[in-house]
Amino acid sequence: MKRLTLLISLLALSLSSSGLVAQPSVAQPDVAQPGVAQPGVAQYHLRQPNAIPLHGEWWFLLDPAGLGIANQWYREGVAQENRQDKVTVPHCFSTDPRYEFYTGTAWYRKTFAWKRTTGKRVILHFDAAFYKTNVWLNGQNVGEHEGGYTPFSFDVTDKLKDGDNLLVVAVNNDTWKTNTIPGIKDSGNVNDGFVGWVNYGGIIRPVYLTIETEVYTENVKIETVPDLTKGSAVVKAKVRIRNASSNPASPKLDLTILQDKKPLTLRWKTKAESIPAGQTALIEAEAALTAAQVKLWDLDQPNLYELKTVVGADTLASNFGIREIKVSGAQLLLNGKPVKVGGGNRVIDYPGLGTVEPDWLVEKDFRLMKEAGMEFQRLTHYTPSEYYYDLADRYGMLIITEAGNWQLTPKQMDNDSMRVKFRAQFREMVERDWNHPSVIAYSVGNEYASTVPGGQRWTKDMIAYARELDPTRLYTFASMLLNSLPAKPEDEASQYVDFVSTNTYGGHAKSLDHIHKLYPDKPVFISEWGTRSDGKGGEAGQAQHLSDVMVEIRKRPFVVGASWWTYNDYRSKLFGTNVNGFRPWGIVGPDRSPRLAYPVHQREFSPVLIEKARFTTGDQGMHQLVLKITSRGDFPARTLKGYMLKAGENSFALPDLNPGESKDVTIPVRGFDKQIHITISKPTGFITTQTDIELK
Repeated sequence: MKRLTLLISLLALSLSSSGLVAQPSVAQPDVAQPGVAQPGVAQYHLRQPNAIPLHGEWWFLLDPAGLGIANQWYREGVAQENRQDKVTVPHCFSTDPRYEFYTGTAWYRKTFAWKRTTGKRVILHFDAAFYKTNVWLNGQNVGEHEGGYTPFSFDVTDKLKDGDNLLVVAVNNDTWKTNTIPGIKDSGNVNDGFVGWVNYGGIIRPVYLTIETEVYTENVKIETVPDLTKGSAVVKAKVRIRNASSNPASPKLDLTILQDKKPLTLRWKTKAESIPAGQTALIEAEAALTAAQVKLWDLDQPNLYELKTVVGADTLASNFGIREIKVSGAQLLLNGKPVKVGGGNRVIDYPGLGTVEPDWLVEKDFRLMKEAGMEFQRLTHYTPSEYYYDLADRYGMLIITEAGNWQLTPKQMDNDSMRVKFRAQFREMVERDWNHPSVIAYSVGNEYASTVPGGQRWTKDMIAYARELDPTRLYTFASMLLNSLPAKPEDEASQYVDFVSTNTYGGHAKSLDHIHKLYPDKPVFISEWGTRSDGKGGEAGQAQHLSDVMVEIRKRPFVVGASWWTYNDYRSKLFGTNVNGFRPWGIVGPDRSPRLAYPVHQREFSPVLIEKARFTTGDQGMHQLVLKITSRGDFPARTLKGYMLKAGENSFALPDLNPGESKDVTIPVRGFDKQIHITISKPTGFITTQTDIELK
C-alpha cells in the first residue's frame, strides 16, 4: 500500500466542520477552527495519491433473517431499486436513523464503470468494515474478512469487465460472541454477560481501487537505528514485492530518501533477487546517514523523512521518522532522554457517526487531546483511522496501539481459533502502522486474566509473535489485576512486558508502590484511570479527583505516563451506562464540549509552570512584568526547546529549559489593564498551558 495521502471529498450528512491549524486559538478549546472541511462535506485521507475512490453513494438493504448469501443476493439484476435505500459510504448503519441499533447482516451495492487494460493489476481496498465482510464483484466471490478495525484488500483484476461493474458487500455486525475478537466471555457467569462498547456496523472507512504494475511493492517496513553519540543513523528498508505476472522477475529496486522534499545523497546496500511467477519476496536494503543528514523525531521536534521505493514502473512513498525508544530501568527514554507524559483514551464514537471518522473529527479530537496534554496513550482497544497517526507523526504524540483482546477468558485465550483470529488482526494492524514514528509500542490486550496460566501463556506467546513482525517496538498489555497486589513478579503476566501498563481506579498510591516493588526495573504506565463526571461531586468532583491523583503520581518517578479514561464520552451497552446511552467518563462530552476537568487536565499535564515574579509600574502606562517559567522536574517532564510565550498580542521565544530548570522572562506591558492573558505553545503551535496574570 502507498503511504502518500490523498484528500477525497464526498457528500455526506450535514456535519459541523472543524480543522487542524498550526497555531490554534487560545479561546475555548472546542471551538471549530477553519480548515479543509466544508459544511455538508466529509473528507477522508487515503494512503495512495492515485487511488480510485468507490465510497460515496451506495444502495443499501437489510438482511435480518440472514438469507442473502444462500439466496445469492450478490447476483446482478436481483435487487429492485425501490426496495433499497441510498446511503453514503463510509457508513455506519447502527447510527443511521433508519436502521439504528440494527444487528445482523446488511448489504451494500455499487455500480461503477471500468475499462480493462493489460499488464496491470487492480486491487480493491477496504480501510475497515465491521465486522464480518463478504465481497462479490459481478456476481463472483472476491473474498471475506473478519475483524472490524483493520484494512484488507483483494486482487480483483480477473473479475472486472468493460463497462458497468457491480460491487456487492455484505457486512455483519452480530459480534460480541464467545468466538469473536473482540468477544464476550464464555464463562457463563451471570456477572460476565456484558460487552465493552457498541458494535457499530457498516463499511465504516473508505473503499477504493488501486492500479498496480504486474510487479509491484505491496508494503515496505522502514527501520531506523540512530547513533545518539555520533549523530548519524542507519535506515533499513524491508520491501515486500509481489510478482503477479506469469513469468519470473528480477526487479530493480531504487530507493530515495527525501528530507524537506530534497533527496539525500546515499549509498544503498541491497541484493537483487529473482521472484517466481505469482510469488512474493522480501528484499532488504540499508543506507547510512551522516550526522548532517539526521534530524531526530521527538514530541516537540517531529522531523519527518520520505522514502520513495521504485520497482520498475511502480512507486511507493512512505513517511518515517528517525528516533530511538527504549527502556532503561524504570525510565522510558526517547532519543536517550527520559520522558514522562500525560495521555488519554479516545473511544471512536461521535453522535450520528458511530465509528465513522471523517477528517474534521480526527483533526478536532487530535487538537483537543494535544492541547489537553494528552500526548502518550493507548488510544483505545482497537485500531483507529490511520489519519490520526499521520497527525501524531506530524505534530508529536506517543501511541501504544492495541488489538482486540478485551477481557478474554483463559479458555478463549487457549483456543486455537481465537489465537488465529487475534494474530490476523494484529498483523493487519502492525503492517499498516509500522512506519509511524508516533507508534512506540504494541499492546496484546486489555484486562484479561493475567494471573492464571492461560493469561500468562497468551502474553508470552503473543509478544513473541509480535516481535517477529516488528522487533523495533516495545510491548505491553493493560493489566487490571496488579491492583489486587500479587505476591511475586512471576504471579502475573507483566513479567513478560517491556513496561507495565496498569488500569487503576482508586488506591493509586498503594497499587503503584506495590507494582514498583514487584517490577523495580520496569517503567509504569497508567493505561487507565479516572472517574465519571456524574459521580461524587459531579464535574467539579471529576476535576478535583484529577488533581488529587496527580499529587500521588508526582511522588513516584517510576511512573512515565498516565492516560485518563476517557478523553470523550461514548455509547455502550455495559452496565452502569446512563439512560441516554452514554458513559460520561470524558473530559469532553459526546459533542466534544469541554467539561470542568478539561482546563484542569491541561494545567496538570503541561510540562511548563508559569509564576508571576514581580510587576513594576512605570510612567505613562509603560510597565514591566517578570514571569518565572519553569520546566517541570517531576511529572510531566521533558526538555523544553522552541516553546513560545504569548502575552496579550505580543509573542516571545522562551529560553530552552531542562527538566527542573527555571528562568525569568521580562515582558513589557503597555496600558492600564488589570490583568493579562498568558499562553505558552509548543514548537508545533499547540497550546500547552494558559493563565491570567494580575497586573499589580
